[in-house]
Amino acid sequence: MAIVQISRITNRKGLAENLPQLAGAELGWSTDTRQLWIGNGTLEDGAPVIGNTEILTEFSDILAFQTNYTYKGEAAGYTVQTGPTPSTPISQSLQTWLDQFASVTDFGATGDGVTDDTDAINRALYQLFCREVNPQIRRSLYFPSGVYRITDPILIPPYATLYGEGANNSVIQLDSTGDSTLNACVARTADSRQQTGANIGNNGATPPTYITVLNMGFESLDGAIDIFFVQDATNCRFQNVSFFGPLTTADLITDADDTRGVAFDSTSELVCEQIVFDGCQFGGTTYAIETNNQVKGITVTNSKIDTHFQGVVLGSGTVVNGGATGFRITSNLFDNIYNNGIYLGDVELNVSAHNIFYDVANHFQGTTNPAAAVIYILSNNNASVGDMFERSDVYAQTQPRVDVNSTTSFGMDNSDNVQLGAYAIYNGVTTSLADNTSSPTTVISLAFASFTVEYRIARGTAFRRGTITIDFNPAGSNLTYNEDYTENTSTGVTLSVTQVGTNAVVQYTTTSTGQAATFNYSINRLS
Repeated sequence: MAIVQISRITNRKGLAENLPQLAGAELGWSTDTRQLWIGNGTLEDGAPVIGNTEILTEFSDILAFQTNYTYKGEAAGYTVQTGPTPSTPISQSLQTWLDQFASVTDFGATGDGVTDDTDAINRALYQLFCREVNPQIRRSLYFPSGVYRITDPILIPPYATLYGEGANNSVIQLDSTGDSTLNACVARTADSRQQTGANIGNNGATPPTYITVLNMGFESLDGAIDIFFVQDATNCRFQNVSFFGPLTTADLITDADDTRGVAFDSTSELVCEQIVFDGCQFGGTTYAIETNNQVKGITVTNSKIDTHFQGVVLGSGTVVNGGATGFRITSNLFDNIYNNGIYLGDVELNVSAHNIFYDVANHFQGTTNPAAAVIYILSNNNASVGDMFERSDVYAQTQPRVDVNSTTSFGMDNSDNVQLGAYAIYNGVTTSLADNTSSPTTVISLAFASFTVEYRIARGTAFRRGTITIDFNPAGSNLTYNEDYTENTSTGVTLSVTQVGTNAVVQYTTTSTGQAATFNYSINRLS
Protein backbone atom coordinates (compact mmCIF):
# COMPACT_ATOMS: atom_id res chain seq x y z
CA MET A 1 0.00 0.00 0.00
CA ALA A 2 1.07 3.57 -0.43
CA ILE A 3 2.81 5.38 2.43
CA VAL A 4 0.58 8.13 3.77
CA GLN A 5 2.42 11.40 4.14
CA ILE A 6 2.00 13.04 7.55
CA SER A 7 2.41 16.75 7.51
CA ARG A 8 3.24 17.04 11.21
CA ILE A 9 4.71 14.48 13.69
CA THR A 10 2.82 14.60 16.95
CA ASN A 11 4.26 13.38 20.23
CA ARG A 12 3.50 13.12 23.90
CA LYS A 13 5.55 12.69 27.03
CA GLY A 14 4.90 11.65 30.60
CA LEU A 15 5.29 8.83 33.12
CA ALA A 16 5.23 5.26 31.79
CA GLU A 17 2.20 4.42 33.94
CA ASN A 18 0.23 7.22 32.26
CA LEU A 19 1.01 6.24 28.66
CA PRO A 20 -2.25 6.60 26.65
CA GLN A 21 -3.34 4.95 23.45
CA LEU A 22 -1.35 6.83 20.85
CA ALA A 23 -2.72 7.76 17.47
CA GLY A 24 -1.25 6.13 14.41
CA ALA A 25 2.42 7.16 14.02
CA GLU A 26 2.16 9.36 17.13
CA LEU A 27 5.23 9.14 19.39
CA GLY A 28 5.13 8.82 23.16
CA TRP A 29 8.11 9.29 25.47
CA SER A 30 8.13 7.77 28.98
CA THR A 31 10.30 10.21 30.86
CA ASP A 32 10.84 8.00 33.92
CA THR A 33 11.83 4.76 32.13
CA ARG A 34 13.32 6.44 29.03
CA GLN A 35 11.24 4.30 26.68
CA LEU A 36 9.97 5.42 23.28
CA TRP A 37 6.59 4.30 21.84
CA ILE A 38 4.69 4.75 18.57
CA GLY A 39 1.00 4.28 17.99
CA ASN A 40 -0.06 1.31 15.85
CA GLY A 41 -2.96 3.05 14.15
CA THR A 42 -6.41 1.61 13.49
CA LEU A 43 -7.45 -1.72 12.10
CA GLU A 44 -8.91 0.13 9.13
CA ASP A 45 -5.41 1.49 8.46
CA GLY A 46 -4.13 -2.08 8.33
CA ALA A 47 -2.65 -2.37 11.84
CA PRO A 48 -2.74 -6.01 13.05
CA VAL A 49 -3.74 -4.89 16.55
CA ILE A 50 -4.65 -1.67 18.25
CA GLY A 51 -2.03 -0.50 20.70
CA ASN A 52 1.43 0.97 21.08
CA THR A 53 4.70 -0.50 19.85
CA GLU A 54 7.98 0.19 21.65
CA ILE A 55 10.88 1.53 19.62
CA LEU A 56 14.05 -0.08 20.98
CA THR A 57 16.57 2.15 22.70
CA GLU A 58 19.55 1.48 24.92
CA PHE A 59 17.14 1.30 27.87
CA SER A 60 14.85 -1.34 26.38
CA ASP A 61 14.67 -4.83 27.92
CA ILE A 62 15.39 -6.92 24.82
CA LEU A 63 14.78 -10.19 26.65
CA ALA A 64 11.26 -9.05 27.44
CA PHE A 65 10.54 -8.89 23.71
CA GLN A 66 12.24 -12.08 22.60
CA THR A 67 10.39 -14.25 25.06
CA ASN A 68 10.89 -17.60 23.32
CA TYR A 69 13.88 -19.48 22.01
CA THR A 70 13.70 -22.52 19.74
CA TYR A 71 16.79 -24.42 18.68
CA LYS A 72 16.97 -24.68 14.87
CA GLY A 73 20.41 -25.99 14.02
CA GLU A 74 20.30 -24.23 10.66
CA ALA A 75 24.05 -24.61 10.10
CA ALA A 76 23.32 -28.23 9.15
CA GLY A 77 21.28 -27.01 6.19
CA TYR A 78 17.89 -27.84 7.66
CA THR A 79 15.78 -27.07 10.71
CA VAL A 80 16.16 -29.56 13.53
CA GLN A 81 12.90 -31.03 14.79
CA THR A 82 12.93 -30.38 18.55
CA GLY A 83 9.34 -31.43 19.29
CA PRO A 84 7.22 -34.47 18.45
CA THR A 85 6.19 -32.87 15.12
CA PRO A 86 7.62 -30.05 12.97
CA SER A 87 4.62 -27.89 13.87
CA THR A 88 5.11 -28.29 17.64
CA PRO A 89 8.73 -27.30 18.36
CA ILE A 90 10.04 -27.13 21.89
CA SER A 91 10.49 -23.52 22.95
CA GLN A 92 11.80 -21.95 26.12
CA SER A 93 12.21 -18.40 27.27
CA LEU A 94 15.43 -16.71 26.29
CA GLN A 95 16.11 -15.95 29.94
CA THR A 96 15.78 -19.64 30.80
CA TRP A 97 18.12 -20.59 27.98
CA LEU A 98 20.77 -18.05 29.03
CA ASP A 99 20.46 -19.13 32.67
CA GLN A 100 21.80 -22.55 31.73
CA PHE A 101 25.23 -20.93 32.04
CA ALA A 102 26.73 -18.81 34.82
CA SER A 103 29.79 -16.60 34.66
CA VAL A 104 31.64 -15.41 37.73
CA THR A 105 31.41 -11.92 36.23
CA ASP A 106 27.62 -12.12 36.74
CA PHE A 107 28.36 -11.91 40.46
CA GLY A 108 30.75 -8.97 40.29
CA ALA A 109 34.14 -10.59 39.75
CA THR A 110 36.33 -8.67 37.31
CA GLY A 111 39.47 -10.75 36.68
CA ASP A 112 41.45 -7.54 36.15
CA GLY A 113 44.22 -8.56 38.57
CA VAL A 114 43.60 -5.46 40.70
CA THR A 115 40.08 -5.65 42.13
CA ASP A 116 39.60 -7.95 45.13
CA ASP A 117 37.32 -10.66 43.72
CA THR A 118 37.22 -12.82 46.88
CA ASP A 119 33.66 -12.00 47.94
CA ALA A 120 32.27 -12.13 44.41
CA ILE A 121 33.68 -15.62 43.75
CA ASN A 122 32.58 -17.03 47.10
CA ARG A 123 29.15 -15.44 46.67
CA ALA A 124 28.79 -17.06 43.25
CA LEU A 125 29.70 -20.45 44.70
CA TYR A 126 27.23 -20.00 47.55
CA GLN A 127 24.35 -18.86 45.34
CA LEU A 128 24.83 -21.64 42.78
CA PHE A 129 25.66 -24.59 45.04
CA CYS A 130 24.68 -23.82 48.65
CA ARG A 131 21.37 -21.92 48.88
CA GLU A 132 19.18 -24.80 47.74
CA VAL A 133 19.50 -28.58 47.56
CA ASN A 134 17.65 -28.66 44.24
CA PRO A 135 20.18 -29.87 41.63
CA GLN A 136 18.48 -27.74 38.97
CA ILE A 137 20.01 -24.56 40.36
CA ARG A 138 23.55 -25.90 40.08
CA ARG A 139 25.26 -24.36 37.09
CA SER A 140 28.89 -24.75 36.09
CA LEU A 141 30.68 -21.54 37.05
CA TYR A 142 32.67 -20.07 34.18
CA PHE A 143 35.81 -17.99 34.69
CA PRO A 144 36.64 -15.94 31.57
CA SER A 145 40.34 -15.35 30.94
CA GLY A 146 41.83 -13.07 33.56
CA VAL A 147 43.64 -12.91 36.88
CA TYR A 148 41.16 -13.02 39.76
CA ARG A 149 42.90 -11.36 42.68
CA ILE A 150 41.82 -12.65 46.09
CA THR A 151 42.85 -11.93 49.66
CA ASP A 152 41.25 -14.91 51.41
CA PRO A 153 40.72 -18.53 50.38
CA ILE A 154 38.06 -19.54 47.88
CA LEU A 155 35.60 -21.98 49.49
CA ILE A 156 34.49 -24.63 47.00
CA PRO A 157 31.33 -26.49 48.13
CA PRO A 158 30.02 -29.92 47.11
CA TYR A 159 28.73 -30.46 43.56
CA ALA A 160 30.56 -27.34 42.33
CA THR A 161 32.01 -27.28 38.84
CA LEU A 162 34.48 -24.50 38.02
CA TYR A 163 35.90 -24.11 34.55
CA GLY A 164 38.07 -21.59 32.78
CA GLU A 165 39.84 -20.96 29.51
CA GLY A 166 43.15 -22.60 30.40
CA ALA A 167 45.43 -23.18 33.36
CA ASN A 168 47.44 -20.06 32.50
CA ASN A 169 44.48 -17.99 31.31
CA SER A 170 41.86 -18.17 34.06
CA VAL A 171 43.91 -17.76 37.23
CA ILE A 172 42.84 -17.27 40.84
CA GLN A 173 45.75 -15.49 42.51
CA LEU A 174 46.18 -14.89 46.25
CA ASP A 175 48.38 -11.95 47.21
CA SER A 176 47.69 -11.96 50.97
CA THR A 177 45.57 -13.75 53.53
CA GLY A 178 43.38 -11.70 55.79
CA ASP A 179 41.42 -14.30 57.79
CA SER A 180 43.55 -16.16 60.32
CA THR A 181 40.67 -18.53 61.11
CA LEU A 182 41.08 -20.22 57.73
CA ASN A 183 43.89 -22.52 56.74
CA ALA A 184 46.31 -20.38 54.76
CA CYS A 185 45.77 -21.38 51.13
CA VAL A 186 44.49 -20.09 47.82
CA ALA A 187 41.45 -22.38 47.68
CA ARG A 188 39.99 -25.25 49.65
CA THR A 189 37.08 -27.64 49.73
CA ALA A 190 34.13 -26.71 51.96
CA ASP A 191 30.75 -28.17 52.87
CA SER A 192 27.34 -27.08 51.57
CA ARG A 193 27.31 -24.19 54.04
CA GLN A 194 30.85 -23.22 53.03
CA GLN A 195 32.02 -24.34 56.44
CA THR A 196 35.63 -25.50 56.75
CA GLY A 197 37.97 -27.19 59.22
CA ALA A 198 36.38 -28.94 62.17
CA ASN A 199 32.99 -27.46 61.21
CA ILE A 200 32.67 -29.46 57.99
CA GLY A 201 29.39 -31.40 58.09
CA ASN A 202 27.95 -29.48 61.04
CA ASN A 203 24.38 -28.13 61.04
CA GLY A 204 23.24 -30.81 58.61
CA ALA A 205 25.64 -29.66 55.88
CA THR A 206 26.80 -31.98 53.10
CA PRO A 207 30.58 -32.63 53.18
CA PRO A 208 32.64 -31.80 50.07
CA THR A 209 31.91 -34.24 47.26
CA TYR A 210 31.70 -34.34 43.45
CA ILE A 211 33.75 -31.19 42.96
CA THR A 212 35.18 -30.61 39.47
CA VAL A 213 37.73 -28.00 38.43
CA LEU A 214 38.75 -27.69 34.77
CA ASN A 215 41.18 -25.49 32.81
CA MET A 216 42.09 -23.12 35.64
CA GLY A 217 45.08 -21.95 37.64
CA PHE A 218 45.57 -21.37 41.36
CA GLU A 219 48.54 -19.24 42.39
CA SER A 220 50.01 -17.61 45.46
CA LEU A 221 52.38 -14.64 45.54
CA ASP A 222 53.27 -15.52 49.13
CA GLY A 223 55.93 -18.24 49.48
CA ALA A 224 54.56 -19.30 52.87
CA ILE A 225 51.06 -20.19 51.58
CA ASP A 226 49.78 -23.59 50.42
CA ILE A 227 47.96 -23.54 47.10
CA PHE A 228 45.04 -25.98 47.41
CA PHE A 229 43.72 -27.69 50.54
CA VAL A 230 41.59 -30.81 49.99
CA GLN A 231 39.75 -31.54 53.23
CA ASP A 232 37.22 -34.29 53.97
CA ALA A 233 36.43 -34.56 50.25
CA THR A 234 35.38 -37.45 48.03
CA ASN A 235 34.94 -38.03 44.29
CA CYS A 236 36.65 -34.87 43.08
CA ARG A 237 38.45 -34.22 39.80
CA PHE A 238 41.01 -31.61 38.77
CA GLN A 239 41.83 -31.57 35.07
CA ASN A 240 44.29 -29.24 33.36
CA VAL A 241 44.70 -27.24 36.56
CA SER A 242 47.90 -25.50 37.70
CA PHE A 243 49.02 -25.16 41.32
CA PHE A 244 51.84 -22.60 41.43
CA GLY A 245 53.75 -20.90 44.20
CA PRO A 246 56.46 -18.22 43.86
CA LEU A 247 59.47 -20.24 45.12
CA THR A 248 62.50 -20.70 42.86
CA THR A 249 65.42 -23.12 42.93
CA ALA A 250 67.30 -20.60 45.09
CA ASP A 251 64.56 -20.96 47.75
CA LEU A 252 64.12 -24.71 47.42
CA ILE A 253 67.51 -25.94 48.62
CA THR A 254 65.80 -26.37 52.02
CA ASP A 255 62.28 -27.29 53.14
CA ALA A 256 62.04 -24.24 55.40
CA ASP A 257 59.06 -22.65 53.60
CA ASP A 258 57.07 -25.88 54.10
CA THR A 259 54.40 -25.23 51.46
CA ARG A 260 52.37 -27.56 49.23
CA GLY A 261 50.78 -27.41 45.83
CA VAL A 262 48.10 -29.73 47.20
CA ALA A 263 47.62 -30.69 50.85
CA PHE A 264 45.13 -33.15 52.31
CA ASP A 265 43.31 -33.45 55.61
CA SER A 266 40.84 -36.11 56.72
CA THR A 267 38.98 -37.27 59.78
CA SER A 268 38.21 -40.90 60.53
CA GLU A 269 34.58 -40.22 59.55
CA LEU A 270 35.35 -38.13 56.47
CA VAL A 271 38.32 -39.59 54.61
CA CYS A 272 39.59 -37.94 51.42
CA GLU A 273 38.92 -40.58 48.78
CA GLN A 274 38.84 -40.92 44.99
CA ILE A 275 40.49 -37.61 44.09
CA VAL A 276 41.98 -37.35 40.58
CA PHE A 277 44.56 -34.88 39.26
CA ASP A 278 44.82 -35.32 35.50
CA GLY A 279 47.01 -33.20 33.21
CA CYS A 280 47.85 -30.78 36.02
CA GLN A 281 50.96 -28.68 36.67
CA PHE A 282 52.73 -28.18 39.99
CA GLY A 283 55.56 -25.76 40.70
CA GLY A 284 57.09 -23.21 43.04
CA THR A 285 56.21 -24.84 46.39
CA THR A 286 58.29 -26.91 48.82
CA TYR A 287 56.33 -30.05 47.96
CA ALA A 288 54.08 -30.67 44.98
CA ILE A 289 51.85 -32.91 47.11
CA GLU A 290 52.44 -33.80 50.76
CA THR A 291 50.37 -35.38 53.51
CA ASN A 292 50.61 -37.52 56.64
CA ASN A 293 46.83 -37.84 56.76
CA GLN A 294 44.68 -40.79 55.83
CA VAL A 295 43.69 -40.66 52.16
CA LYS A 296 42.47 -43.39 49.82
CA GLY A 297 42.49 -43.85 46.08
CA ILE A 298 44.19 -40.59 45.09
CA THR A 299 45.45 -40.51 41.48
CA VAL A 300 48.02 -38.13 40.03
CA THR A 301 48.45 -38.77 36.31
CA ASN A 302 49.66 -37.13 33.08
CA SER A 303 50.92 -34.18 35.10
CA LYS A 304 54.12 -32.11 35.34
CA ILE A 305 55.87 -31.72 38.68
CA ASP A 306 58.62 -29.14 38.29
CA THR A 307 60.66 -26.94 40.67
CA HIS A 308 60.20 -28.22 44.21
CA PHE A 309 62.29 -29.32 47.16
CA GLN A 310 60.55 -32.72 46.98
CA GLY A 311 57.86 -33.99 44.63
CA VAL A 312 55.19 -36.27 46.10
CA VAL A 313 55.77 -36.94 49.81
CA LEU A 314 53.55 -39.35 51.74
CA GLY A 315 54.05 -40.26 55.38
CA SER A 316 57.28 -38.41 56.12
CA GLY A 317 56.12 -37.60 59.65
CA THR A 318 53.65 -39.10 62.11
CA VAL A 319 50.91 -40.64 60.01
CA VAL A 320 47.22 -40.44 60.92
CA ASN A 321 45.10 -43.62 60.67
CA GLY A 322 47.62 -45.34 58.44
CA GLY A 323 48.28 -42.38 56.18
CA ALA A 324 48.00 -42.67 52.41
CA THR A 325 46.86 -45.93 50.80
CA GLY A 326 45.94 -46.57 47.20
CA PHE A 327 47.87 -43.47 46.11
CA ARG A 328 48.65 -43.87 42.38
CA ILE A 329 51.37 -41.70 40.80
CA THR A 330 51.38 -42.59 37.12
CA SER A 331 52.62 -41.26 33.78
CA ASN A 332 53.93 -37.95 35.12
CA LEU A 333 57.01 -35.87 34.33
CA PHE A 334 59.33 -34.86 37.19
CA ASP A 335 62.06 -32.25 36.73
CA ASN A 336 64.10 -29.76 38.78
CA ILE A 337 63.43 -31.47 42.11
CA TYR A 338 66.10 -30.83 44.76
CA ASN A 339 65.56 -34.03 46.74
CA ASN A 340 63.45 -37.17 46.13
CA GLY A 341 60.91 -37.12 43.34
CA ILE A 342 58.71 -39.52 45.34
CA TYR A 343 59.07 -40.27 49.05
CA LEU A 344 56.96 -43.05 50.60
CA GLY A 345 57.53 -43.10 54.34
CA ASP A 346 55.36 -44.85 56.89
CA VAL A 347 52.65 -45.75 54.36
CA GLU A 348 51.62 -48.87 52.43
CA LEU A 349 49.71 -49.92 49.29
CA ASN A 350 50.91 -47.07 47.08
CA VAL A 351 52.41 -47.23 43.60
CA SER A 352 54.60 -45.21 41.25
CA ALA A 353 54.38 -46.30 37.62
CA HIS A 354 55.53 -45.15 34.19
CA ASN A 355 56.80 -41.77 35.36
CA ILE A 356 59.74 -39.94 33.76
CA PHE A 357 62.37 -38.42 36.07
CA TYR A 358 64.85 -35.91 34.65
CA ASP A 359 66.93 -33.67 36.95
CA VAL A 360 65.66 -35.10 40.23
CA ALA A 361 67.46 -35.70 43.56
CA ASN A 362 70.67 -34.01 42.37
CA HIS A 363 70.44 -30.91 44.60
CA PHE A 364 69.99 -28.82 41.43
CA GLN A 365 73.53 -29.72 40.35
CA GLY A 366 72.61 -31.78 37.30
CA THR A 367 72.30 -35.50 36.69
CA THR A 368 76.05 -36.15 37.04
CA ASN A 369 75.87 -35.14 40.72
CA PRO A 370 73.41 -37.55 42.35
CA ALA A 371 72.59 -36.64 45.95
CA ALA A 372 69.67 -38.90 46.93
CA ALA A 373 67.48 -41.71 45.63
CA VAL A 374 64.99 -40.51 43.04
CA ILE A 375 62.27 -42.74 44.55
CA TYR A 376 62.70 -43.52 48.24
CA ILE A 377 60.53 -46.18 49.91
CA LEU A 378 60.69 -46.90 53.63
CA SER A 379 57.72 -49.23 54.22
CA ASN A 380 56.42 -52.56 53.00
CA ASN A 381 53.81 -53.13 50.28
CA ASN A 382 54.62 -50.23 47.97
CA ALA A 383 55.87 -50.45 44.40
CA SER A 384 57.72 -48.66 41.63
CA VAL A 385 56.98 -50.22 38.24
CA GLY A 386 58.14 -49.08 34.82
CA ASP A 387 59.51 -45.72 35.97
CA MET A 388 62.21 -44.23 33.74
CA PHE A 389 65.18 -42.12 34.86
CA GLU A 390 67.70 -39.79 33.30
CA ARG A 391 70.16 -40.91 35.99
CA SER A 392 72.51 -43.38 34.29
CA ASP A 393 73.73 -46.75 35.55
CA VAL A 394 77.09 -45.24 36.55
CA TYR A 395 75.53 -42.63 38.84
CA ALA A 396 72.88 -45.06 40.09
CA GLN A 397 75.75 -46.89 41.81
CA THR A 398 76.39 -43.78 43.93
CA GLN A 399 72.70 -43.02 44.62
CA PRO A 400 70.05 -45.51 43.45
CA ARG A 401 67.24 -44.54 41.19
CA VAL A 402 64.81 -46.56 43.31
CA ASP A 403 65.68 -47.41 46.90
CA VAL A 404 63.25 -49.74 48.65
CA ASN A 405 65.61 -50.15 51.62
CA SER A 406 65.07 -53.32 53.67
CA THR A 407 61.36 -53.59 52.99
CA THR A 408 59.16 -56.00 51.11
CA SER A 409 58.31 -53.28 48.60
CA PHE A 410 59.02 -53.78 44.91
CA GLY A 411 61.08 -51.54 42.66
CA MET A 412 61.96 -51.64 38.98
CA ASP A 413 63.95 -48.82 37.41
CA ASN A 414 64.65 -48.24 33.72
CA SER A 415 63.47 -51.85 33.21
CA ASP A 416 66.93 -53.24 34.10
CA ASN A 417 66.87 -53.38 37.88
CA VAL A 418 64.33 -55.26 39.97
CA GLN A 419 64.42 -54.63 43.72
CA LEU A 420 62.78 -57.05 46.14
CA GLY A 421 63.31 -55.53 49.53
CA ALA A 422 67.07 -55.54 50.24
CA TYR A 423 67.69 -57.77 47.21
CA ALA A 424 68.19 -56.33 43.73
CA ILE A 425 68.45 -58.14 40.40
CA TYR A 426 69.82 -56.50 37.26
CA ASN A 427 69.03 -57.56 33.72
CA GLY A 428 71.57 -59.70 31.93
CA VAL A 429 74.36 -58.12 29.87
CA THR A 430 76.31 -59.63 26.97
CA THR A 431 79.82 -58.45 26.13
CA SER A 432 82.92 -59.77 24.36
CA LEU A 433 86.24 -60.74 25.96
CA ALA A 434 89.06 -60.11 23.50
CA ASP A 435 91.39 -62.90 22.43
CA ASN A 436 95.00 -63.03 23.74
CA THR A 437 94.68 -60.36 26.45
CA SER A 438 97.57 -60.68 28.89
CA SER A 439 97.03 -57.43 30.79
CA PRO A 440 94.01 -57.43 33.15
CA THR A 441 91.13 -55.69 31.38
CA THR A 442 88.06 -54.33 33.16
CA VAL A 443 84.71 -55.83 32.29
CA ILE A 444 82.60 -54.78 35.35
CA SER A 445 83.07 -51.83 37.75
CA LEU A 446 80.54 -51.30 40.56
CA ALA A 447 80.37 -49.37 43.82
CA PHE A 448 78.02 -51.84 45.53
CA ALA A 449 79.33 -53.12 48.87
CA SER A 450 78.02 -56.65 48.44
CA PHE A 451 77.05 -58.30 45.16
CA THR A 452 77.20 -61.48 43.14
CA VAL A 453 78.03 -61.81 39.46
CA GLU A 454 76.33 -64.75 37.79
CA TYR A 455 77.98 -65.44 34.45
CA ARG A 456 78.43 -67.78 31.49
CA ILE A 457 81.45 -67.79 29.19
CA ALA A 458 81.31 -69.38 25.73
CA ARG A 459 84.43 -69.68 23.53
CA GLY A 460 84.08 -72.00 20.59
CA THR A 461 82.90 -75.35 21.96
CA ALA A 462 84.15 -74.54 25.47
CA PHE A 463 81.84 -73.02 28.03
CA ARG A 464 81.90 -72.14 31.70
CA ARG A 465 79.13 -71.30 34.18
CA GLY A 466 79.95 -69.64 37.49
CA THR A 467 79.44 -66.99 40.17
CA ILE A 468 81.70 -64.42 41.78
CA THR A 469 80.68 -63.22 45.24
CA ILE A 470 82.18 -59.90 46.28
CA ASP A 471 82.14 -58.04 49.61
CA PHE A 472 84.03 -54.85 50.36
CA ASN A 473 83.85 -51.47 52.02
CA PRO A 474 83.90 -48.74 49.38
CA ALA A 475 85.49 -46.43 51.93
CA GLY A 476 88.22 -48.94 52.89
CA SER A 477 90.52 -51.49 51.28
CA ASN A 478 89.31 -54.83 52.61
CA LEU A 479 87.81 -56.35 49.46
CA THR A 480 87.25 -60.11 49.46
CA TYR A 481 85.79 -62.29 46.74
CA ASN A 482 85.16 -65.90 45.87
CA GLU A 483 84.68 -67.50 42.46
CA ASP A 484 82.94 -70.82 41.92
CA TYR A 485 82.42 -72.33 38.48
CA THR A 486 82.18 -75.43 36.30
CA GLU A 487 83.30 -75.84 32.67
CA ASN A 488 83.29 -78.61 30.08
CA THR A 489 86.84 -77.75 29.01
CA SER A 490 89.16 -74.83 29.53
CA THR A 491 87.89 -71.58 28.08
CA GLY A 492 91.27 -69.89 28.52
CA VAL A 493 89.66 -67.05 30.49
CA THR A 494 90.85 -65.95 33.93
CA LEU A 495 88.73 -63.60 36.05
CA SER A 496 89.96 -61.55 39.02
CA VAL A 497 88.56 -58.81 41.26
CA THR A 498 90.34 -55.78 42.67
CA GLN A 499 89.37 -52.50 44.26
CA VAL A 500 89.89 -49.26 42.35
CA GLY A 501 88.91 -46.24 44.41
CA THR A 502 85.39 -46.87 45.67
CA ASN A 503 84.59 -49.50 43.03
CA ALA A 504 84.98 -53.26 42.91
CA VAL A 505 86.41 -54.06 39.48
CA VAL A 506 86.10 -57.42 37.71
CA GLN A 507 88.92 -57.95 35.21
CA TYR A 508 89.89 -60.68 32.76
CA THR A 509 92.83 -62.10 30.84
CA THR A 510 92.59 -64.56 27.96
CA THR A 511 94.87 -67.01 26.20
CA SER A 512 95.49 -66.99 22.48
CA THR A 513 93.06 -69.25 20.64
CA GLY A 514 92.27 -66.98 17.72
CA GLN A 515 88.73 -66.57 19.06
CA ALA A 516 87.11 -64.02 21.41
CA ALA A 517 84.89 -65.21 24.26
CA THR A 518 81.25 -64.23 24.83
CA PHE A 519 80.59 -63.14 28.41
CA ASN A 520 76.95 -63.10 29.64
CA TYR A 521 76.40 -61.85 33.18
CA SER A 522 73.84 -60.49 35.62
CA ILE A 523 74.32 -58.68 38.93
CA ASN A 524 72.51 -59.56 42.15
CA ARG A 525 73.14 -57.36 45.16
CA LEU A 526 72.16 -56.83 48.77
CA SER A 527 71.67 -53.32 50.07
